[in-house]
Amino acid sequence: MKVLILSLLAALGAYAQNVTVEFDPATDFSHFKTFAIRDGQLNSKNPALNSELVKKRIEAAIERNLTSKGLVLESGRSDLNVRYHFGSARKAEVERYPAGWRGWGTRVVRVPYTEGTLVIDLRDGTTHSLLWRGIAREDKGDAAKLQGKLDDMVRKSFDKYPPKPK
Repeated sequence: MKVLILSLLAALGAYAQNVTVEFDPATDFSHFKTFAIRDGQLNSKNPALNSELVKKRIEAAIERNLTSKGLVLESGRSDLNVRYHFGSARKAEVERYPAGWRGWGTRVVRVPYTEGTLVIDLRDGTTHSLLWRGIAREDKGDAAKLQGKLDDMVRKSFDKYPPKPK
């Protein structure tokens, strides 16, 4: 029973997203009022994750999150230029379980999964210097689950925007 509980807790922790944010501490983010999504790149061998629909979904999530922060989407010149990169890779993990008579043997199972990383950059509209970067990584899952978590990856990144001054 203890083994089952521990494995369930480990599985829940393994499916968590990891979000990190980097920013220029000298920047006053309150001066930025407009944004434009300039370039989005997808890098995945999986056709479900490398399509125009995935780009539209990421861009809609970026627009929704930045407008909720008070910024306005512009098609021309803007205070912030948004660029993003999304990539995924297939990986496999080996798990070992007790098996056989009285559990004296070991059963080895190869568990495939897809790992995805979304990097969102906010650049100054005039100097083009990098001001803020959010990196969201989904550790485990299949391509369909990863596609379903794109909105969540964008939201969790922008939960940390604008950065709190220290």
